[in-house]
Amino acid sequence: ITERGVRNGMSLMIFTQVVSGFPSSLWAVKLSRGWWVFGIVIVVGLAVIAAVIFMEQGQRRIPVQYARRMVGRKMFGGSSTYIPLKVNQAGVIPVIFASSLMYLPALAAQFNQTADAPIWVQWVNDYLVSGSHPVYMVTFFLLIIFFTYFYVSITFNPEEVADNMKKYGGFIPGIRAGRPTAEYLSYVLNRITVPGALYLAFVSLIPLIALVLVGANQNFPF
Repeated sequence: ITERGVRNGMSLMIFTQVVSGFPSSLWAVKLSRGWWVFGIVIVVGLAVIAAVIFMEQGQRRIPVQYARRMVGRKMFGGSSTYIPLKVNQAGVIPVIFASSLMYLPALAAQFNQTADAPIWVQWVNDYLVSGSHPVYMVTFFLLIIFFTYFYVSITFNPEEVADNMKKYGGFIPGIRAGRPTAEYLSYVLNRITVPGALYLAFVSLIPLIALVLVGANQNFPF
């Protein structure tokens, strides 16, 4: 919701459905865990919300200058703008991909639950079913980082951006047009994706870590 209206309608519906369960879930924490855990959950929740907003607003602005050019008797160009590269360029997609991939081994193990089940079935049940196991957390963490880089690489093409800039007379100050511009954009994007990927991975692990610290079951809120 912005000053210009309502956007992302599907996300709003999902968000509303999640938030509608907060009052009963929070009160269940108070009843089962007491005021101390209730207070910690509130503080951590607000801190996570603030951190998410801070990271989602973060971006690296690459300045772009357009050269002046004469078309007929009119002068065009000469303007300055920028390319906004978000810290979290991939959004929530890597978390969805990683979660889906982590579910596949458990699904495969369910179809092989027999008396003479293979060894890998027991291994999956021991290490990749429970989200509280360190192996599960580390694998989930690494998959999120991988899919963040993968998704960014297929959604942002530095070569295409550099070609479009060169076509319309745009250039990054201090960087030659063409291939050097593409290499510079790729360099900046790879570096800025590091904090974005780590941020996504850490935020996704917070619920799993909370389950271990609080000693709650999978029905624990958030």
